[in-house]
Amino acid sequence: MNKFLTYRKRISKMGFRGKFFFPMLMTLSLFLIIRYNYIVSGDPPLRQDLPGRRSFSSKDDVISSVKTPSKKTKRLFHTAVTATDSVYSTWQCRIMYYWYNRFKDEPGSEMGGYTRILHSGRPDGLMDEIPTFIAHPLPSGVDQGYVVLNRPWAFVQWLQQAHIEEDYILMAEPDHIIVKPIPNLARGNRGAAFPFSYIEPKKYELVLRKFFPKENGMISRIDPIGNSPVIVSKNALMKIAPTWMNVSLAMKNDPQTDKAFGWVLEMYAYAVSSALHGVSNILHKDFMIQPPWDTETKKTYIIHYTYGCDFDMKGKMMYGKIGEWRFDKRSYGDKPPPRNLTLPPQGVPESVVTLVSMVNEATTNIPNWES
Repeated sequence: MNKFLTYRKRISKMGFRGKFFFPMLMTLSLFLIIRYNYIVSGDPPLRQDLPGRRSFSSKDDVISSVKTPSKKTKRLFHTAVTATDSVYSTWQCRIMYYWYNRFKDEPGSEMGGYTRILHSGRPDGLMDEIPTFIAHPLPSGVDQGYVVLNRPWAFVQWLQQAHIEEDYILMAEPDHIIVKPIPNLARGNRGAAFPFSYIEPKKYELVLRKFFPKENGMISRIDPIGNSPVIVSKNALMKIAPTWMNVSLAMKNDPQTDKAFGWVLEMYAYAVSSALHGVSNILHKDFMIQPPWDTETKKTYIIHYTYGCDFDMKGKMMYGKIGEWRFDKRSYGDKPPPRNLTLPPQGVPESVVTLVSMVNEATTNIPNWES
């Protein structure tokens, strides 16, 4: 293990930037990570390189109402969205980018540039429509069918190879719709993040101690976040991203951890990695909403349409059933949703009405939508 770490450091000092050497090197690194159990259960070798402890906990620092900061000088952040070249991902990216452009230059915005980080490894049909960085996917079989593992690996490549002018980065996802101008909610080395109710470090302390040893402090130092939405300084993310990749791979290769975290494993990996590097997060409950459970948009910046919205024609939610009226992104895996979706019936939460209305506006104005 120590020989591998020494080898990797020597290689990095050599400063190779070749288009072909870098993917080959990282493929070899990933192979060695898996072969030698880069982070093992019980007593992870990462502790050799762990940064210092955080000097405070953010658990009491939860903001339920976000206010636009009054700053004379804008602190721009770069929006980065990881994606694949599938139809399902593509149509969501087009809608996301449409609304980014609508609000980018509005008063109160500190939104800078935008990049779609495409981790399919090859150009696709959106190269001329959306600014895109092509990242290599993980070597075949490494993700074990958990495609989200490509996300931290894609960020590692982008951060190392791309020229990013802004000092901060917003990590977002294709199924995010920006509903108003977003200010920079981060403060110095402290990130700004949405707290997820189902990310529970205390509940899973026994599992997380494999990756966050006791000498790093209380388990509450791990924030209840994923990597998105998060606004974080570029310098901090450049340190976090490789650890995030390695912790994600290690968690996936640990059966107990994989079983405990399931589809949110990569989210826990980011939260742990942020804590390992001493980056705490200001938690903004109104950073994002998730219809139909969150019913109003007036305080939020982002709609995350991860859940299906199913209602009867009287506006009553039909949880667990196919609704008489419905909007669910999973219904459009092979083709994009048509223009002019039927609006929900009366009685449906405002957040759902706004979501469908914004989808309709985007699809109406995006050229060649259903092509």
